Amino acid sequence: MKIDKSLVRSFALFDRMSDDELDKLLNHSTARRVLPGDAVFEQGGAATHFFLLLHGRLKVTQVTQDGQQIIVRVVHPGDLFGFAKALQRTDYPGTALAVAESIAICWPTELWPQFVDKNPHLAVTAMQTIGQRLEEAHTRIREMSTQEVERRVAHAVLRLAGQAGKKEGAGVRIDFPISRQDIAEMTGTTLHTVSRILSAWEAKGLVEGGRQKLLVSDVEGLTALADHIKD
Repeated sequence: MKIDKSLVRSFALFDRMSDDELDKLLNHSTARRVLPGDAVFEQGGAATHFFLLLHGRLKVTQVTQDGQQIIVRVVHPGDLFGFAKALQRTDYPGTALAVAESIAICWPTELWPQFVDKNPHLAVTAMQTIGQRLEEAHTRIREMSTQEVERRVAHAVLRLAGQAGKKEGAGVRIDFPISRQDIAEMTGTTLHTVSRILSAWEAKGLVEGGRQKLLVSDVEGLTALADHIKD
């Protein structure tokens, strides 16, 4: 599959690179199309490549030691992912599944040191990505430890709206398929509980469902609910 250089150039990750530098980087890459439900890589598999998402959305899941599946990250266009080498790992710590038809470009893992050595801006961005992931993980751990379920779900939905939201009327639609089970796995609760909460929110006019693309109808109302429910 031919890689559209102009699309790659549109991401902030590459906006400081010259055409020659970008060409050299892309010469070592290959493109991969991933259909909904298919995995880019699986937890525990050998970390043979690292990736950049060009189009679509992915969810990264982990299965805990007690067998519970959780969603640890949503990958958006322009995000680097699967760079286990930067984490001093030889295997992937999670499974990356497409939630919409997606296109990613990938490089062999052994090129990671060269990737960051010759492109300092990319190295800084990769470290920022790791930092953001750690900060979000810490936030979610704090929420799960201290907040009641409805507030956790509200924060999760608002994060998704902020990361992948598109204005629609007076609200914001999360612009990729997101199921109630997905939200349960993001917040450490059950499908039944999430269904009950979302049904109550729909009755209050806070959200609207439909084809797995959730619409936050009242962002201010949901934010107030997230911030002011007593723990």
